[in-house]
Parts: sequence; structure tokens; C-alpha cells
Amino acid sequence: MLHAFDDYPMHQTSAPMLHVGTESPNAYDRYFFNGYRPDGSVFFALAFGVYPNRSVMDGAFSVIRDGIQHNVRGSRQCPVDRTETTVGPITVTVVEPMQRHRIVVDDRHGLSAELEWTSASPVIEEPRFVHSVGTRTVMDYTRLTQFGTWSGWIQIDDERIEIGEGVVGSRDRSWGVRGVGARIDGPVGRPQFFWFWAPTIFDDVCTHLALNHEADGRPWHQSGAVVPRLADGEPGLDPGRVQRGTTVDLDLTWQQGTRWVETLTATLGRWNADPVEVTYEPFLTFHMSGIGYGHPVWGHGRWVGLDESTRDQIVLADVDPTDPTMIHIQALSRATWGDRQGIGIVEQLVYGEHHPTGITGVFDGFRG
Repeated sequence: MLHAFDDYPMHQTSAPMLHVGTESPNAYDRYFFNGYRPDGSVFFALAFGVYPNRSVMDGAFSVIRDGIQHNVRGSRQCPVDRTETTVGPITVTVVEPMQRHRIVVDDRHGLSAELEWTSASPVIEEPRFVHSVGTRTVMDYTRLTQFGTWSGWIQIDDERIEIGEGVVGSRDRSWGVRGVGARIDGPVGRPQFFWFWAPTIFDDVCTHLALNHEADGRPWHQSGAVVPRLADGEPGLDPGRVQRGTTVDLDLTWQQGTRWVETLTATLGRWNADPVEVTYEPFLTFHMSGIGYGHPVWGHGRWVGLDESTRDQIVLADVDPTDPTMIHIQALSRATWGDRQGIGIVEQLVYGEHHPTGITGVFDGFRG
């Protein structure tokens, strides 16, 4: 099936643009954004995905306010026109690639927003993620990470929150193949996944790291980078200003009874430069199920209906940390690198065993 984009010299395969380069049902193309005040008084995030071989498009927007995480979600049959980026109450617009994006949430469920994201760092292209279990490739995708600032507003029922100076965050874009939608049948081994992702903002620079381990602690993916904070108008697509890391190491302790870190020091090795050592102090937990990650009904790529939307909430104080749908979190964290003080995210998804840090079982909380 042809699309207007087929008139541009952008093809990556011999097929028209609407046909992705794999027949895997787990093909996807996703936006992710988060934003927060450094004091944690507001935290919001969005995920928006297209799953062309499942004919699904979905999105979700969440905001934490006063101990409650409010979530709105939408899911629909994927439109033929991929430039149509509205699902349920949520619209994502690329205003200027790698520079500005707009998010609109209409007031269909009493939660609404108009937000604009502006780049504050060069884009970081993370190394391609490729992971196989036995003979099956379960991940093969590319991701970019970028830091930015926010403006606009969020309305939660009768409360309007102005989003302005000092509200920062990060975004990623990823595409390729990873586990989405209903599980593909076949032999299932003992589940195991160890994942940390930590975009961090300081006054003059931003740091980033991503890490996946096998159960015995061997890394099958690791990446990191240091990038400058940009002045207004500087280009976001400038790979020459991305200083890439060479190694990533974590020194952590777990909160008792959970798979969430209590303390974390991350060391990013650099070629011909001193290592970057950042210590994180988590103080606010955002549950990724609020925007679809691991949600049993509104999970990414799941068929919910032709055009459906809903609103629900998570009371943070009531969460069971061993609930499989709640293990995947982003922890807003104070960050220290030498004399620098900053703010960042420690995203963590750990299930199955991880021998070096004493994690056992599948979803069992740490018992040291």
C-alpha cells in the first residue's frame, strides 16, 4: 500500500513505506517523554506506540500529584496514515525534528494537558539492542535519548498546574522489534531481565547510561554518554558533541522486600578521560504500568478495541512492590557528580535472578 512518503527518497527496503522491514508481530515504533520539577512536586510521562503488524496504535499519559498517579490511556486500530498521531485523548506532534515536540491531552476523562518539549542537549544514539534467547531474537531495536525543557499546563480535574521554568526531562524514540502485545507461543525458559536506564541533568552537562545483565552479571548491552546543555537555538542533531562512554558499572543496594534500588553509584568509563561517577538518591517512584509497560489490559500493542480510552489511578502508598505489574519503575533521584548537583531518572526493571546483587526468584523482593 502506497503513502505520500513514498515520493521521497527515504526507503529502507524494497517495500512501500507503510510496510516495515520485518514480518515479526513484535515490530513497534514508540515515543516516550517524561518531565518533572526537581523537587518532585510534579512528575509526568507519556508513551505512544505504533505496532504495524498487529494493527494497533496506543498511548498513555500519567501525572503524579500529591501521592496519586493519574493515568489516561487510549488504544485504537492503527490508521493507514502514519502521520495521524492521535489515539484516544492523546496527540503527539513533531513540531521540529530533534528540537520541539507537542503533547495534547483532551479533557475526555477529566485530565488534560497542553505541553511543549524543547531540546536542551544533542541527541544520543544508543547502540543497537540485539538479544536472543535460544534461537529466537527477542530484541532488535534502536533508541535515541535526548534531554529537554517543558512549558505549558496540566489540568487534573479542578486543579491546573502551570509547567514552566525549571521543569526538565528526557525523551526517547525507539523502533524495531521487542516484546509487545500478546505473547508469542513457544518454549519458555526461566524469566530473567535486568535493566537500568539513567538520564541525568546537571547545570552544564547531561549524562546517560543504559545497562542489561544476564543473571550471572554479564552485560549483554551497555552504553553511556556525556553531552553539553545547549543554548537556545543550538541544533539537537549534532553527533560530534556526544562523548560516548566505554564501560558502565553499577554499585547498588536494594530496598528490603523490593527490586528497587535504595542507593546507587554508576561509573561511566570514558576514552582518554576520567570516569564519570554519579551517585543517585531516589525519592519519588513513578510506575511504568501507568503508561502501559506491563499492564495486563492496556499493555503496549495489545488489542483493546477499535477506539477505546479510559482513566484510572495508582495510590503510591498502596503499591505492593512485588506485584509483577508494579516492579518496572522510574525513580526520580537527586544526583551528585563531584561538585555537581543534578536531577535524574533511574529506570529499573529487574525480574528473575541477578547473582551479583543477591536477587533470587522471579518477582521476590530482596532479603539481605
